[in-house]
Amino acid sequence: MAPRVSEEHLRQRRADLLKAAVAVFMERGYERTTMKHVMEAAGVSRGGLYQYFANKEDLFEAVLEERLEDSAEETDRMLEEASSYWNLLLKVMFGGETVPDAEMDPLAASSLEFFITGRNDERRRIYGEKRYDLGLSIYRKVIEAGQASGEFSDYYEGELVARSIVTFFDGLALDHAILPEEKVRVKDQSEMLVDYLKLALGVSSS
Repeated sequence: MAPRVSEEHLRQRRADLLKAAVAVFMERGYERTTMKHVMEAAGVSRGGLYQYFANKEDLFEAVLEERLEDSAEETDRMLEEASSYWNLLLKVMFGGETVPDAEMDPLAASSLEFFITGRNDERRRIYGEKRYDLGLSIYRKVIEAGQASGEFSDYYEGELVARSIVTFFDGLALDHAILPEEKVRVKDQSEMLVDYLKLALGVSSS
């Protein structure tokens, strides 16, 4: 009789597969990545990968979902402890340093490929909408909490400001993916976004 595999072992194996997949997608992009590439990177057999993911689309959705859900959970945790919603908003947008830099999310190009090439696929459109709503909710929660506390102006609806942030980063990712590097000023454009948000939210602190 085969030994019973623990739930923890299965979760860890799945996490290891996702970690390997992220590295491959970052290197090759979505379209050029195959399940074989992920098998080789993870050091598993075909059955070892297909036990968890039915195909490349299923695998990439799992990658995106895990990253976004982790971000949503971390934001909820930080909201409970926040002393400054402005600093929290910057942290959600730019990471721990809370300041823009010249780097883009290395998975952004693959995400664009995934959604643009599948824009006419119903399953992918439904998933894209779900992912958009979750991403939007992360920013909206922080902005609305800041408005409720009085730290942010409520001149603009919190959700509208959140949509502007999502649109900015999606557009910047698209430019970064298709234009020569010198034509996309990631840091400068992101700093302008920060200035815009200060005005929109009535933030006077630096």
